[in-house]
Amino acid sequence: MRRREFIRVIAGSSVALPLASRAQQAATPVIGWLSARSPAEAASVLQAFRQGLGQVGYFEGKNVTIDYRWAEGRYDQLPALAADLVRRQVTVIAATGGEPSPLAAKAATTTIPIVCTLGGDPVETGLVVSLNQPGGNLTGTTIMAVEMGPKRLDLARQLVPNATAVAMLVNPSFPTASAEVREVQNAARAAGIQITLLNASTANEIDTAFTTGCRT
Repeated sequence: MRRREFIRVIAGSSVALPLASRAQQAATPVIGWLSARSPAEAASVLQAFRQGLGQVGYFEGKNVTIDYRWAEGRYDQLPALAADLVRRQVTVIAATGGEPSPLAAKAATTTIPIVCTLGGDPVETGLVVSLNQPGGNLTGTTIMAVEMGPKRLDLARQLVPNATAVAMLVNPSFPTASAEVREVQNAARAAGIQITLLNASTANEIDTAFTTGCRT
């Protein structure tokens, strides 16, 4: 499957990384779909992915196969799922759901092309050496979400101008969590706002965090 076609399918952001290698053409290409999320959570993303494939002439079940692996929020499962896709010798791995998926995929193979979607800085997370010359077998896009943290705080200030304290919901298991917290805390300090961190990695913990935040 051609590199530009996969970038067009998965790209949706501002920064695209060039790919250094590509897989050999197969009679029926097999896409290894590796997601940190659940099928229900990623339904809209998957729909867009299939639509993008169709736009470049690939249709699941006809001339391309998609082999799905879902971690459903259990990041510790991703290495085994990625290794399974490598054993099946998929043509390319589409690593979605944020940094945990491409990190697992990169650790599992240095030869199968990996196309990913990211939220943070791929250099800081160790996915690539640099944006201009990433090297290796990984390409994709990032929205640089870490840098968006202070912008979200500024939006909250505009919505509630008199706010002096803001709660920030954080998944401590996510690779870019500490960087995003740092950026928001720096912005809050400059604005004289107190930031309360609410850690949550599961649905139950999110409910608890909201309850705690409302009492703060």
